[in-house]
Amino acid sequence: MTRQTLQIGLAGLGTVGTGVYETLCRNHDLLEARVQMAYNVRKIAVRDLSRPREVEVAPELLTEDWQELVNDPEIDIIIELIGGTKVAYELVKAALKAGKPVVTGNKALLAEYGSELFRISLEKGVPLYFEASCGGGIPIIQSLQNSLICNNVESITGIINGTSNYILSSMEKGGVSYADALAAAQAKGYAEADPTLDINGWDAAHKALILAMLAYGTPLAPDKISVYGIERVTSTDFAFAERLGYTIKLLVVIKHHKEGDRLELRVQPSFVPQSHLLSKVDGVFNAIAVKGDIVGETVFYGRGAGKNPTASAVIGDVVLAMRECRHPEYHTGFLPYTKKMAVMPQEETETPYYVRFLVQDRPGVIAAIASELAKLDIGISATSSTPHDMVDGMPRNNLVFILHSCPWGRLRKALKALRKHEYIERHPAVFRIETFTNN
Repeated sequence: MTRQTLQIGLAGLGTVGTGVYETLCRNHDLLEARVQMAYNVRKIAVRDLSRPREVEVAPELLTEDWQELVNDPEIDIIIELIGGTKVAYELVKAALKAGKPVVTGNKALLAEYGSELFRISLEKGVPLYFEASCGGGIPIIQSLQNSLICNNVESITGIINGTSNYILSSMEKGGVSYADALAAAQAKGYAEADPTLDINGWDAAHKALILAMLAYGTPLAPDKISVYGIERVTSTDFAFAERLGYTIKLLVVIKHHKEGDRLELRVQPSFVPQSHLLSKVDGVFNAIAVKGDIVGETVFYGRGAGKNPTASAVIGDVVLAMRECRHPEYHTGFLPYTKKMAVMPQEETETPYYVRFLVQDRPGVIAAIASELAKLDIGISATSSTPHDMVDGMPRNNLVFILHSCPWGRLRKALKALRKHEYIERHPAVFRIETFTNN
């Protein structure tokens, strides 16, 4: 068989880019045998030619000008792994307009510019592949596009940030504080020196937007998703969660509400029943539960980040791109069908809640809080109390209410009314309780 040697341009030689280049070189013969097509890495764009690198690369392969990848007529496929959004956006847009398929793992890029880039991809008939943008080595993108293609997706719920999951797992299993768990994650390389996007929920939110756009074919902007991080999770909340039969996970929740044809989009630390598979996902591992109207619930599990898992996902897309360069009419890059779907206001989203107040130890406190909740028709299913904290040398009770399902806006009004009461020492800790059922 005559083989056409496909030429690959790689943008970015950081952690993931290095893993991709090493694998393309180390497993070169294996990949060619499986794909039945020859390939070669023709050019690599980097930010700084003088920077020391973990992998040996022939100097003639390197350039500081990413436009050389786009303008080189010999390059067939471009891999974008430079990170950030501004330069990556210009590169991906230019490549698509030049008719070159693009493989990217850039979740922030797709969350911010995905709608536009998918539109260009559709107009030009040039595929954009992005398996590595969500869940590292977990094949969630291809599963949604192919294996689950006949399903109306009812919900996607998942743990898709390994750093936050490692921190929460350490707090639960090791009994350490949030600060100590974060420091341990940084020491082991699971968290960046600046872990902001991981712990404030926005890394997970970027992935959630991509999954929602893919599952529902609707353009979505970052301002449409409600995002809360793990910064206020405490060991006290883990102790109550265990007593009540739950654990705490940073969850992405995407739900389709048939009434009104609306999407619910949120990221927040939530109480997860110990009976659900997601409660067993610990450390840096990720898991994504997809519920379809035909298949029911499926769960995808694996390492969600790191050089090798992410490189595996990138190269899987490169193989697809190589095959589809031969048969472009069958390409499986995302083809948006631009269904217009409204996003449900967070005030209207409903779940049960865990609310923990730090209160003065005095008669009538429980009755007073219950009265404020009752005014807004918020039911209480259970209460619990422990004299756990000392404030200014005085004992204070942790008073927990488990509330029946109600709209978040209604609970916010009740909490606002409760702030005026002098017996409540601090803002309460509030967590949604996930029931894993759809409206």
